[in-house]
Amino acid sequence: MVKRTPVLRAPGTAGPAPRSRTRRALVLGASAVLALTGVTGLSSPASAASSLDEAAAAKGRYFGTAVAANRLSEGDYVSTLNNEFNSATAENEMKWDAIQGSRGSFNFAAGDRVVNHARNQGMQVRGHTLVWHSQLPGWVGNLGAGELRSEMRNHINRVMGHYRGKIAAWDVVNEAFQDGSSGARRNSPFQSKLGNGYIEEAFRMAREADPNTKLCYNDYNTDGINAKSNAVYAMVRDFKARGVPIDCVGFQSHFNSASPVPGDYQANLQRFADLGVEVQITELDIEGSGSSQATSYANVVKACLAVSRCTGITVWGVTDKYSWRSGGTPLLFDGNYNKKPAYHSVLSALGGSGGDDGGGGGGGACTVSYSKAEEWGDRFNGRVTVRAGSSAISGWRTTVTVTSPQKISATWNGTPSWDGSGNVMTMRGGQLAAGASTTFGFTVMTNGNTSPPSIGTCTTS
Repeated sequence: MVKRTPVLRAPGTAGPAPRSRTRRALVLGASAVLALTGVTGLSSPASAASSLDEAAAAKGRYFGTAVAANRLSEGDYVSTLNNEFNSATAENEMKWDAIQGSRGSFNFAAGDRVVNHARNQGMQVRGHTLVWHSQLPGWVGNLGAGELRSEMRNHINRVMGHYRGKIAAWDVVNEAFQDGSSGARRNSPFQSKLGNGYIEEAFRMAREADPNTKLCYNDYNTDGINAKSNAVYAMVRDFKARGVPIDCVGFQSHFNSASPVPGDYQANLQRFADLGVEVQITELDIEGSGSSQATSYANVVKACLAVSRCTGITVWGVTDKYSWRSGGTPLLFDGNYNKKPAYHSVLSALGGSGGDDGGGGGGGACTVSYSKAEEWGDRFNGRVTVRAGSSAISGWRTTVTVTSPQKISATWNGTPSWDGSGNVMTMRGGQLAAGASTTFGFTVMTNGNTSPPSIGTCTTS
């Protein structure tokens, strides 16, 4: 490939969205139109998709993950996130204690980093969460009823106002019901001081704060038909009957061998959908490994696809090593970002091709290698060689992560995009014949830091 003149772009203000992301956004937009008309499937693409997001989008669904802002400087994390998901949920960064730990003092920095990265990559964003009994600053529980109602409104208005136009759906109220056979409300400052009406109040406040986003109720252990899900069902049915603004119900779907995917999972999703709300699988993870875990994941995906109003799936994390249940290895990528059998079962259930393994040597795979090229007092050039495996590939992607205060000032022989911080660049390129290679380059302004960049895993597209 002939080396082109370097193209100067400011990090974080890259040019048009990469073609693959543009395509995904178009498919998601089309799926939203189809959902409004009651049509749920899109025509099959010319070739089977090889990533989770594209396969889901071809079925009129999104496929997302929880994102931690402090991991967005890790190359393999960002590469996997960018290549496989088209929806992002801030893992902790939008919870009350993270945004308003002190009364009246709002800090959106970490949440903004997640939102900006997602939107820069053409992903939609789910907001999580506005009203929840946990991760709640102590000062909230010390308020009287009148002040608590006022602060609930203020928090909803400030947070939703800050992110207005950027959030596809908000978990307005989270985990408001107890486990067990009673189906009772959970004791919390909101419940004890504002009574049963606080959930309705929160939804009405949220609709006033942002009329254009979807408003969801979210909970766990409601995956099958049981006392808890019956209580949530009765609330949603009542809300719909009385015109309380609720658009969707989230099912967290945390499973393990003691609490497997219930046999009536699909039926439960369907009965909520029949109330006229969307159903979304919002925090999916399944402890285990091998074929058993893979089968359980596939069953969840198939259940969602069978329910026309099931609009998408979010797994709760990118890699096992950062999962809140890391000892149970519950996610689709292991601690080294290798695709697990569960990944392939999900992709297959979505109608995808099964994809490559993301590593080197295999058919359809690609590898990368880095070397430093020219060097000057305040900058240096990096060179990355991308090589196809034993089969031809239609395109490739990898990440380059520099250490702040370094910045990438120029690139050539690829299509770059940056995360919100400007420290992680995703580089994309076109087809390569089996065993063929290409190189791309970039200039790093050191700003006093001469450490080499980190190069992420190569994946095919």
